[in-house]
Amino acid sequence: MKEKALELLNMFYNNGYEAYVVGGFVRDMLLKKESYDIDIATNATPKDIKEIFKDVKLPGFSYGSVSLIYKKTNFEITTYRMDLEYKDKRKPSKIVYTDKLIIDLKRRDFTINTFCMDKYGNVIDLLNAIPDLKDKVIKTVGNANDKLSEDALRILRAIRFATTLDFKLDNDLKDAIINNRDGLNDLSYFRKKQELNKIFSSPNVLKGIDLLKRFNLDDYLGINIDKKIVKTDDPIGIWAQVSPSDKYQFTNNEKAYLNAICNVLKDGNINDIELYKNGNYVCYITAQILNIDKTSIYDKYDNLPIKKQEDIKISKKEIIDILNLSDKSILKDIIKDLEMKILLRKLDNKHDVLLKYIIDRYKNNML
Repeated sequence: MKEKALELLNMFYNNGYEAYVVGGFVRDMLLKKESYDIDIATNATPKDIKEIFKDVKLPGFSYGSVSLIYKKTNFEITTYRMDLEYKDKRKPSKIVYTDKLIIDLKRRDFTINTFCMDKYGNVIDLLNAIPDLKDKVIKTVGNANDKLSEDALRILRAIRFATTLDFKLDNDLKDAIINNRDGLNDLSYFRKKQELNKIFSSPNVLKGIDLLKRFNLDDYLGINIDKKIVKTDDPIGIWAQVSPSDKYQFTNNEKAYLNAICNVLKDGNINDIELYKNGNYVCYITAQILNIDKTSIYDKYDNLPIKKQEDIKISKKEIIDILNLSDKSILKDIIKDLEMKILLRKLDNKHDVLLKYIIDRYKNNML
């Protein structure tokens, strides 16, 4: 990815513009971490960029930024700019382009996100961020209170970076979080969810939860963390524990997993019926929360006599024919009965056994 980025930088220079890789990619490179998002800052305007890359796919333009796909890699390219007054504690109401990189860097959130890489692959540190990186500290560019009052999302970004990088928060930043946390009320739940997902996905998630608790952010975020939260391998397991507000929008899959995990947690037990109804993944995540050995969950699931309705060794059509059913609602009850009997090991999942049971239990009673 670095090579592709350097190729792009040189394309800018070949067209009379300057450009640098900025932010997280360079920071992660210095930390020897994998990074997949590459941001480029340039003195070329979006119109200039479109002209330079007229043969390259440009998915979108917004706030002076251009998304560019180059050799199957996505790059976000932003024109050097100054952000003027912010609106809604999130976005600048007006931006002004500049031709100075240093001015662009000063509008950014944290010092560790101001590193640049030039077209030769050299790292440039114009705002003296190296000491902060070495000290593992999250510090704002400029006055912490001003930065957080401009954009409340920076509160969650600060906690996210402290979590994912295992850094500490600068004292001024801590004070600014407390002073500006009311601004979180103005953030959309979509934005809140984006940042919380990144925190909840981190192997260091418990540090993130601790920071959210320490700054009493739960009410502002519509979550309940006033209890012990258990680390899980999937962020959905954390969401299931924090009782998120109905204002959060989850995908249908996320909703299904959330509801299933919460239902199993209410029962407090993972038996064969729960495994059959919810699948091994839901039960595996729930087992982590309940401190149940995950190996036993996989073993239990592997040993289930049936894992889905289609595994039952007698077909619905055969049941209909045997019982001469005209009311299909009765069939649903019969299938449910068979499922439970098989899962509870009261019936062997064998065709002849099931056939005899259906005749004895249902056909003879219908005569």
